[in-house]
Amino acid sequence: MKISYNWLKDYINIDLPAAEVGQVLTDIGLEVEHIEEHKGPGNGLEGLFIGHVKQVEKHPDADRLRVTKVDVGTGTDLNIVCGAPNVAEGQKVIVAIIGTTMHPLKGEPFPIKRSKIRGVESEGMICAEDEIGVGESHEGILVLPADAPVGAALKDYWNVKSDYVFEIGLTPNRADAMGHIGVARDLQSALSLRLGTDVSYHLPPIVEFTIPNTTPITVEVHDAVACPRYTGILLENIKVAESPKWLQQRLQAVGIRPINNVVDVTNYILLEFAQPLHAFDADAITGNKVVVRTWPEGTEFVTLDEQTRKLNADDLIIGNATEGMCIAGVFGGAKSGVKETTTRIFLESAHFHAITIRRTANRHNLRTDAAQKYEKGTDPNITVTALKRAVNLLQALAGATVASAIVDVYPKPATPFTVHFKYANCDKLIGHHIPPMVIKSILEKLEIVITGETADTLALAIPPFKVDVTREADVIEEVLRIYGFNNIPFPDALRFSLTNQVGVDKELVQNTIAGQLAAGGFHEIMVNPITNSQYMEQNGLADDMVRLLNSLNMGLDSMRTSTLFGGLESIAHNVNRRNLDLRFFEFGKTYHKTEDGNYQEPEHLSLFITGQSTGESWKAKQTPSDFFVLKNQVENIFTRLGESGFEPEYVQHPLLEYGLQYRAGQKILVSFGAVSKKLLKQFDIKQDVYYADLNWTQLLRRLNGRKVQYKEVSKFPGVRRDLALLLDKAVSYTEIEKIALREVKRTLKAVNLFDRYEDAKLGDNKKSYAVSFEFQDEEKTLTDKDVDKLVTRLIETYKNELGAEIRQ
Repeated sequence: MKISYNWLKDYINIDLPAAEVGQVLTDIGLEVEHIEEHKGPGNGLEGLFIGHVKQVEKHPDADRLRVTKVDVGTGTDLNIVCGAPNVAEGQKVIVAIIGTTMHPLKGEPFPIKRSKIRGVESEGMICAEDEIGVGESHEGILVLPADAPVGAALKDYWNVKSDYVFEIGLTPNRADAMGHIGVARDLQSALSLRLGTDVSYHLPPIVEFTIPNTTPITVEVHDAVACPRYTGILLENIKVAESPKWLQQRLQAVGIRPINNVVDVTNYILLEFAQPLHAFDADAITGNKVVVRTWPEGTEFVTLDEQTRKLNADDLIIGNATEGMCIAGVFGGAKSGVKETTTRIFLESAHFHAITIRRTANRHNLRTDAAQKYEKGTDPNITVTALKRAVNLLQALAGATVASAIVDVYPKPATPFTVHFKYANCDKLIGHHIPPMVIKSILEKLEIVITGETADTLALAIPPFKVDVTREADVIEEVLRIYGFNNIPFPDALRFSLTNQVGVDKELVQNTIAGQLAAGGFHEIMVNPITNSQYMEQNGLADDMVRLLNSLNMGLDSMRTSTLFGGLESIAHNVNRRNLDLRFFEFGKTYHKTEDGNYQEPEHLSLFITGQSTGESWKAKQTPSDFFVLKNQVENIFTRLGESGFEPEYVQHPLLEYGLQYRAGQKILVSFGAVSKKLLKQFDIKQDVYYADLNWTQLLRRLNGRKVQYKEVSKFPGVRRDLALLLDKAVSYTEIEKIALREVKRTLKAVNLFDRYEDAKLGDNKKSYAVSFEFQDEEKTLTDKDVDKLVTRLIETYKNELGAEIRQ
């Protein structure tokens, strides 16, 4: 948000350096991110003077050029070659003398030098409006009134003043400071305290005007919730023209392009009061009736930018008796806008519900200045004042005459919030005693009304323009920001309490696993838990979904019930940018509504793998990631957490093509597998993705009470034996491992499948597994006889239970 220092001075009598004012604004919560000197159009019109054309002759060597003699008040006439078709003797013109740097409206700055043009010396330049940055016309030179003083600096003649513009990073809760008057209100409060003298701001003077006792245009509001107040007035005899220079300069200083006097006045009021106005061409109001209502879903409406938009059934529309004229608070319509031929306008000053405007603006992707003001919350009690101020300006600048009474539809006037304030709570929350007289002074300057008081408390009425102040804590915050955070002293003693860590250290465990995954080539992602409800609805996960009550975006309208969708969004984003080989992990929550109306927020650790498992190398071919790469990562995590001994189960998951899960009782600790092709297609991902969902809440609970035990490294060597088992294809490796660990409990340390072979020569429905067994005794060295005895037992068991044959 841009605030002009010169403009501020219209409402508050201060003359402090801009840097000092910027620091005060930052201290009171209006953070000044940048202060820029604004010299005005054309870099402040430096080097431009008023000249008198005394002589005009044809150029001896160019039909379209003229050689002029121009008096600029120096006593010596300048010889200037000019190509403008409208240059003539006796004119008062704008002259750029030698050494001036021109700042045109378009293009790069350029210097004025002494030069020869077709053999004739030229000692300056007679300027058109676009060449000095004050307009767009290049049809000819800009001719000034006959009484313009020769030799005067143009910036003095036009009263162009250097200004400083504060770029304020306004937070969304500070709707009361969206305009110059709101900033002046805050500034008076802070300066009164800091300077020790009364500094007061004032509203611009409003001249009362004669109001006819007629209402040629009536107003009907069908939705008083979306439009709590609608104010308007009919003005006639409007002359649409260019705005005066002072108004153009004010708007340009804060980055607004002047258009015409009517539009510029509405923008001026927006920046002054933070109250959006809208001017309708009154001749376009069919039936002399303004109707505030919604229209049926899918109704087509052509906006000011000539775009045809389909309306939502919740979009509030300002219409006439037959059709819409404007998307309320957001954007005007093509038919009802002010044109050069407009002579009658209906001027609107309304208060719309913030959520209604926010949703409409987001639906149509229209982030207009008016919408941004409304969606933060405007003051419902300022509409008439802002309207009268605009009428005064249009009377002065456009010759407007008032043709109707002010129409004010305000069925339920806004009432102040009531807050009970205790001095003791203020001191406790701030940690410092602020004298009651100082507190009351701050509140009065902020226009918070004290309706009653005792020695210890205040009864307060909060004005509606302070939309973020509704509780005692909010009032204390207002007091503190004006009093100054820097005025709160540091305590002499630092107080803290020692706490005993009970149970597992969640952060330590999480950081340990994160470090392990990062070492394995994973990147941590942080995904927005607010997501699109369609993801859950289309994939059968919407039964316990938590919807947002006031969604800012149709695509972000619910809390996620699975971490998968956000991860797939991240993968799709990377894959679309040719980053194909990905390993992601995320620690995050999902959100669920229970049958009894409560909510659950279980924590998860999610893994995502896609693309190649190994990088490009001349030594070996790349190998694609697969289910077993993911399974290995899951088991590594379980090993690090001290989890083991789980029997895998085939998973039935709506989002997975196939996969496994591990249980502890009835609790699923992890589900992992290949993401379904249907879901990948939904995200336009054309490569396989493997996903693991670890129930982090349950895994952390299982760590509680688990003790780390030391075990001495064995002094005795281990022995390895390999078996080649011919098996039916239906036999799984898990069965082989389970039997081995059951039969040889003490000395069998590891079982591993290191080769798998299938061939028709093995027989129908047969396969061969090569399995290694690691044996080690903690108390003695195993002999070959000991190991052979163990292996023989395994072979016999495999033959009896699995029908295995031993391949030689």
